[in-house]
Amino acid sequence: MSIIAIGMNLMLAGLLTAALLMGYRLNGRLKALRDSHDGFAKAVGELDAAAARAEQGLADLRAATDEAHDALADRIAKARELTAKLDRQLQGASQASARVEPMRGREREREDLELGDVERVTHRLGSLLSAAREPRPERAARRELTPARERSRFDDDLFDMADEPMRAGGRR
Repeated sequence: MSIIAIGMNLMLAGLLTAALLMGYRLNGRLKALRDSHDGFAKAVGELDAAAARAEQGLADLRAATDEAHDALADRIAKARELTAKLDRQLQGASQASARVEPMRGREREREDLELGDVERVTHRLGSLLSAAREPRPERAARRELTPARERSRFDDDLFDMADEPMRAGGRR
């Protein structure tokens, strides 16, 4: 064989090896593409299922909203009816009290004065009774045992800081 034939065979072998390497790398990339395609298809399926659940949730929410709206509308209508009924009753009561009020006004004033007198006497008797129940020497001893109110330690700390001279930088 000639040198040209051997060179051509070596070049052909190199090209075949390069083609095999390129085919192997291309096969790996195609496999990764297929795997990502399967993952994408799975993600799309999950997204579709989530969208269906969301649509069902929205339909349930609309139904609940309509039901609450109807119930609230019924309550508002009943409240308006009751308000109108109360207004009519108040108007009737105010008209009736306007007819009766001049006659009963004097009686009420007298009852109010009597009730006020009774409350004042009851309050005064209650304070006198509570004072009479406790013997006098014990009250004096109890007053002596209770210490005078002192400032808390926290307040003392606050005021002690005010007595310190100012440090450098304007802070205490």
